[in-house]
Amino acid sequence: MTDFDADEPVAPLKPAGLKRRVPTVDRLLAFTGIALACSAAFFPWFVFFNEEKFGIRVADWSRTRDLPEGPGRNVFSVSPLALVDKDDEGGESPTAPPQVDEIITATVPTLGKERPQGLEPVTSQPFPGKSGFRLLHVANGRALIEDTAGMYLVRVGSILPDNSRVATLEQRDGKWVIVTSTGAVYQNN
Repeated sequence: MTDFDADEPVAPLKPAGLKRRVPTVDRLLAFTGIALACSAAFFPWFVFFNEEKFGIRVADWSRTRDLPEGPGRNVFSVSPLALVDKDDEGGESPTAPPQVDEIITATVPTLGKERPQGLEPVTSQPFPGKSGFRLLHVANGRALIEDTAGMYLVRVGSILPDNSRVATLEQRDGKWVIVTSTGAVYQNN
């Protein structure tokens, strides 16, 4: 007797691949990925529409501060930049420093500052000791020089070991020379 000859109908076997359950961890990871993608897409718009929450914060500096109450102390000299207690009623003094720009930029302007008379501008000082170098070869607008620290490839405008710059690379009497910004001339040996 075979299966085809059976009197009772037999239900066919279900393939194992059709009823596959997705594990909870996979669902959780998929949901987390979708949530992260949505937040990455909508956060820039949130910042755009709520600019006051994310903009540049102005420093809330003031010329007064709230000091703890107590007896006064004898003071011999008071700095003109000293802060006043908020509770005291003195108001702004006529010698108060001018108001400052409240946006923090981390720069101090030097516009309008005058130099005292007799004070000359600081000149650039050379490094201690004279460091010499020699010209080895010149090709294609570049020169190969050598000093005690090593070999360097320089071109017009490059800083040399003696803290000067290459002004020109010239050919004089059939030999190449380097003329520096200080006027020194180095020639090929």
